Amino acid sequence: MRPFLLISLVFCSASASHAQAFKPAEVARWRQQAQQVRIVRDTWGVPHVSGKTDADAVFGLLYAQCEDDFARVEDNYLEALGRRAEVEGEAALYTDLRARLFMDTTRAIAVYKQSPAWMKQLLDGFAAGTNYYLATHPTVQPRLLRRFQPWMPLLFSEGSIGGNVSVVPVERIKAFYSQQKTTSWQRPDFDKFDREPTGSNGFAIAPGKSASGHALLLINPHTSFYFRSEVQMTSQAGLNAYGAVTWGQFFIYQGFNASCGWMHTSSQADSMDEYLETVTQQDGKYTYRYNGQPRPMQTEEVSLAYRKDGQLLRRKFTIYRTSHGPVVGELNGKWVTVKMMDTPLAALEQSYLRTKATDYASFQKVMALNGNATNNTVFADKTGTIAYWHGNFMPRRPAGYDWSRPVEGRSDSTEWRGLHPVSELVQVKNPASGFIQNCNATPYTVAGPASSPDPAKYPTYMAPDAENYRGINAVRVLSRKQSFTLDTLIAAANDSYLAGFEQLVPALLSDYQLLADSPRDPFPQELQQAVETLRTWNLRYAKTSVAQTLAIYWGERVLKLGRSRVPAGQPLDYLSLTAFTIEHTTPEEKVAALTETLGELTRDFGKWQTPWGEVNRYQRLTGRIQETYDDKQPSLPVAFTSSAWGSLAAFGAKTYPGTTRRYGYVGNSFVAVVEFGPRVVARSVVTGGASSQPGTKHFTDQAPLYCEGQFKDVWFYPEDVAQHVERAYRPGE
Repeated sequence: MRPFLLISLVFCSASASHAQAFKPAEVARWRQQAQQVRIVRDTWGVPHVSGKTDADAVFGLLYAQCEDDFARVEDNYLEALGRRAEVEGEAALYTDLRARLFMDTTRAIAVYKQSPAWMKQLLDGFAAGTNYYLATHPTVQPRLLRRFQPWMPLLFSEGSIGGNVSVVPVERIKAFYSQQKTTSWQRPDFDKFDREPTGSNGFAIAPGKSASGHALLLINPHTSFYFRSEVQMTSQAGLNAYGAVTWGQFFIYQGFNASCGWMHTSSQADSMDEYLETVTQQDGKYTYRYNGQPRPMQTEEVSLAYRKDGQLLRRKFTIYRTSHGPVVGELNGKWVTVKMMDTPLAALEQSYLRTKATDYASFQKVMALNGNATNNTVFADKTGTIAYWHGNFMPRRPAGYDWSRPVEGRSDSTEWRGLHPVSELVQVKNPASGFIQNCNATPYTVAGPASSPDPAKYPTYMAPDAENYRGINAVRVLSRKQSFTLDTLIAAANDSYLAGFEQLVPALLSDYQLLADSPRDPFPQELQQAVETLRTWNLRYAKTSVAQTLAIYWGERVLKLGRSRVPAGQPLDYLSLTAFTIEHTTPEEKVAALTETLGELTRDFGKWQTPWGEVNRYQRLTGRIQETYDDKQPSLPVAFTSSAWGSLAAFGAKTYPGTTRRYGYVGNSFVAVVEFGPRVVARSVVTGGASSQPGTKHFTDQAPLYCEGQFKDVWFYPEDVAQHVERAYRPGE
């Protein structure tokens, strides 16, 4: 596994001008296709892309995406291709290895060649639009990818980079493939509750609970900021979809058309399994046991490139696989393999075809492709139907096993028995409650207490998701109001109640009083004042709230203490962690954590009475993927906060080197509300704005709206777009 230098020809070709990579004939062909595409930028910079065919619209979409943020388009494909280390260095090598374990470029090429003609046309449009952008922008310098191939989207087909692959810890793979096998077991990332939660919110309101009598939909993904852009795609072939697009993808991932809308929320529905393989080695070759017989371990030699000290080096790995999937680690002397969805064409077909669905029946028909392994779906249509499906790709498993843990792989007794059809998924349609909500929590509260699915009717592996504070707040907000408009749906999406403090703050106040009533010296006056501030708090966020600042700083500190006492191997959801912390911290520790909080705030801000808006800020300075932050530069106050506390409008923020203020980096991104009447009416907002270029009009023009929870009008129909045109052009002009 020694690194070696690549031949100089490869290195030189990587640094050559990308414009030289394109032949005049193909550029002429792309230019001709560009004449069938029109891009209209509205007054917010949102691109409305139209084409003669769907493939033309895809061509225009990728061209427009590259205009707005080529760096993120390229970055997503560096991830999918497993080529990060070529630009980021040796530290990314095992991230690339993870990608190569699950994503095979040779197979992607084969799948492309076998794809139906209509899909090939879309894939060709993807590559042509991206390459035409590079051909017409010679000053743009890619970090690595100077030509995009039509098979690339087959590596990244669901709209979320990595999909299920991302939950396989890189640390586990590194330990195994660097031959540290005895220490290679790691808990999955989603069990690490000390990190900022990501996810999404989706609400659907039935006509009976809508003031207009039309179904309403909230689309509210929580992602890293600027992870998706806002766009409309139309064609003369019937395509007309609006919404959020992941950079480098050619379909609306979360959005709506004239007939229906769909919102995906991240799911814990168990769509993948880990198997324990009994492996032996003889004469340098590995076998694994299956049904009492040895089987040869599948091996593959891969050579991964990485940059170090200005040179491009390579490291060779031997990848191991069984019939279940690639080996990703070792546990108690057995190798761990992962089995997951491996149908890239079906996944990509489903992702695209749902954007052309016209109602519940046609949308569910597309879902029968079973190509969505990572998401739940909240749905509404113009007939008034609202619906929810928990997951989609769902293996049928034999009973008697704990599928949340690795199972023995030595016999066919643990093999999947095909897939559950869509009709067997946990789901709800037109619930009596008149609403649907999912905030990455259990589906068994999705429509309120009386209208949600019955968990007794489903296998545990279908919905192991725990409740969370966002889900609790969403049910409360949607249950209490009898009639919604777009305005009140926006208000519901921005409801300021922080359910995560319902038990924590009273526990602190109770323990404080217990100590205050005991024989002891009086508490310092500032501590008494802080306690009184928390006692009168209404548990709602606000830019002016000092109590919110106290609660969040104290809550983070005391939960960290509680988390350190959780027994190994006992993952806790947020509600359980709160209860555990209350029980397993003493009154003295809770009060001491508040005293430490006062000291921290006084040190960082000059006084502990610091309003939350002084601490929690929005800032965008460079537009780079890795943004930088500076307390001396302008920023905006933000009232909403981490979704861990139940904030429906999520804003995950943290300090950075050299800052005392916290700056947001994850949470609300593209947000929209939609009403499905005779004419679609919608409003939206995106983090910052449509452009990634500092100094341009649309770099931060939406930031004031975003920070205040306000929305802009969506221009969906051609006549509306025509009244709000900033620029209209064809690609290459």
